[in-house]
Amino acid sequence: MSPESLQCQAEGAPDMRQKLGAVLRCHVPDGWPHENWEPHVYEYMLNLIATDPESMGWCRYLMLRGEKSGRVLIGTFGAGFPRAETGEAEVGYGLLPEFQRHGYAAEAVKAMLPWLRGRRAVKAFVAQTFPHLYGSIRVMEKCGFVYAGPGFEEGTVLYRLLA
Repeated sequence: MSPESLQCQAEGAPDMRQKLGAVLRCHVPDGWPHENWEPHVYEYMLNLIATDPESMGWCRYLMLRGEKSGRVLIGTFGAGFPRAETGEAEVGYGLLPEFQRHGYAAEAVKAMLPWLRGRRAVKAFVAQTFPHLYGSIRVMEKCGFVYAGPGFEEGTVLYRLLA
């Protein structure tokens, strides 16, 4: 995710999907952004990239799927920098509903973990979700995460994978 792609979305213009599609050279479906994307993230990510350029290569990615008609934006994947006090890096992902339950989130997590391990010292990866989001829990389990108790946010559960 680049400052340019973040800015397109943060502006919230009626033609946001077209602008974002032009920046990413892909089709952006009507439902974008996915339901788990929180609007405050745009400003947070823009500030983070401005203060730490490495965060652009670490913290947030857009998931694209190749189709006969071209690339399609289907979701996001991200990881926070490892916490100094624990060495744990939190990962997260989200997909548009029509792309859920096809293995894309697990594929993204499995592909990114080795890359993240090679960039910074990570003792463990953690992920949190709500207990009723069985699909999200299943992604974590497929990727080797195990239940670790209550999450950091109220009502969530935490899963951990030792690096």
